[in-house]
Amino acid sequence: MLDLACGTGRHTRLALQRGLTVTAIDRDTSRLGDLAGHPNVEVITADLEDGSPFPLTGRQFGAVIVTNYLWRPILPAICAAVALDGLLIYETFALGHEQLGGRPSKPAFLLRPNELAETAVAAGLPLIAFEQVREDHPWPRIVQRIAAVGPAHPWTTTPPTRFMP
Repeated sequence: MLDLACGTGRHTRLALQRGLTVTAIDRDTSRLGDLAGHPNVEVITADLEDGSPFPLTGRQFGAVIVTNYLWRPILPAICAAVALDGLLIYETFALGHEQLGGRPSKPAFLLRPNELAETAVAAGLPLIAFEQVREDHPWPRIVQRIAAVGPAHPWTTTPPTRFMP
C-alpha cells in the first residue's frame, strides 16, 4: 500500500495493524519516527512539489491512499502508481471549501467540479465511486472523493456489494 502525503501516518498505522506492507511518503516524516526499523514499512522523505521527478515512478501498489492533499502536477503519477489490480482511494478539498473559512482556500489547492473522477478516468482507472459533498462533521468542508481501480481489478466486472453500516 502507498500512503501518499502521509502526514502523521494515520493510514500507514491502520494498514500496518491490518498486516499490510506500506510505503509512506511525505516531505516531513519526523512524525513517523516510531516506525523506524519496522519490517513492513518503507518511509520516504521527499518534497513532492519541488519539481523533482516523482520518486516512485515505475512502482505500483495494490492500494494507493491520498487524503487532504492536492498537487496537480503529480496526479497522473499517482494514478500510474495503482497496480493493474489495485485500488485508488483519494479524498481532498474542493471548490466551495474556501467559502467556509477553512484552509485550504486558494483555488490551486481545491479541486474543480468532477476533477478527481475525470483524472482517474483519463488515466485509464475505472471509477467505482465518486462524490462531491459538503460535510459538517468533524468540521465544515467541501470534499471530493473517489474509489477507482486498476483495469484488471475484479470490480471492473463484478462491482462490490454496497455496505450499509
